[in-house]
Amino acid sequence: MTGSSTTSPDTSFELHAGALRLALRADLGGSIAGLWHRETPILRSTEPALLDAARQSGCFPMVPYSNRLGYRRFRWKGHEYTTQPNFDDNPHSLHGVGWTRPWEVVSHSALDVVLRYRHEPDGHWPFAFEASQFFTLTPQSLGTQMVITNTSDTPQPVGLGWHPYFPKRSRSRLHIELSDRWDSDATQLPTRKVAQPGIDGDVAHLDFDNAFEGWKGPARIRDEKFSLQLTSSLPFLVVYTPQDTDYFCVEPVSHVSNAIHMADPAAHGLRTLQPGESFEASMTLDVAVL
Repeated sequence: MTGSSTTSPDTSFELHAGALRLALRADLGGSIAGLWHRETPILRSTEPALLDAARQSGCFPMVPYSNRLGYRRFRWKGHEYTTQPNFDDNPHSLHGVGWTRPWEVVSHSALDVVLRYRHEPDGHWPFAFEASQFFTLTPQSLGTQMVITNTSDTPQPVGLGWHPYFPKRSRSRLHIELSDRWDSDATQLPTRKVAQPGIDGDVAHLDFDNAFEGWKGPARIRDEKFSLQLTSSLPFLVVYTPQDTDYFCVEPVSHVSNAIHMADPAAHGLRTLQPGESFEASMTLDVAVL
C-alpha cells in the first residue's frame, strides 16, 4: 500500500473517487461519518467534524460480536464472564466494543485507508484481540474488509458485522432474498425461527427489528436517487426499519443475535478463534445513480 503512516487516532480521513466521497472518523469507533454522491448522502451522513458519536454515523463496525449479548453475561469453555452496559439503559451489551473505542490510522492513500484497534481484556470483553478495517472507494462502489485476530492465549468466541444506516426517502424500497426470520422477545433477544422467503416492499410500510437467515444475492435498496446493491461474505442480516426515524438499517453479520446463549452457537454462526487465528469478512456497496 502507498501513502503515509500515522498513529494519530483523532484525525478524520476522506477518500474521493469520481462523484463519491467517503469520510471516516477513526477516533469514533472506526466509523464512517458519511458517504455522498456529490452533495447527496448515500448512507446517513454527517460532515466528519460535526460527528459526535459512532451511533450517529453512517456505519460502524461490530466486533467481536454483533447485536445483543444477552443480559451482559455468558458462559464460555467452563468459565462465567460478564460484560458492562454500553447502550444507555439496555439490559444487554450491544455490538461489541470496537464501535465505542478509538481506532488508529495505520496507513492511508488516495485509494484506501487502513484502521486498527487493539483490545486488551477489560470489563466489556474479557479476551485480547486485534481488529483491522480496510476501506476502498471506486467511482461506483465502497468496499470494506474487517479482520479480527485472537491475540489472547485461550480460544475466544468471535463475531463480526457492520451497522450501516440508510436515509429513508419518499420512495425507499427494499428487496432481499431470505429463508427465515428470528422473532424476538420484548428486549430484542431472538426466541424462535419462522419462515420468511424474503423482504420486498416500501420501507415506509416495513416494521422489522430482526435477524434473518438464508440471505441470497444482494440486498437491493432503491429510491428516487440511487439503486444500491449491498453484498457481503457474511451469511446473516439484521434489518431494522423503525417507523419513527428518517433512516433504516441493513446489517451484514456473521451470527444470529445472542448466538452465544443458544444451544449450538456454532450452528448459528458464532466462531471459535484459537490463539493466533484470524477471521476475515467483507462488505461491498455498489452505487448506481438514477
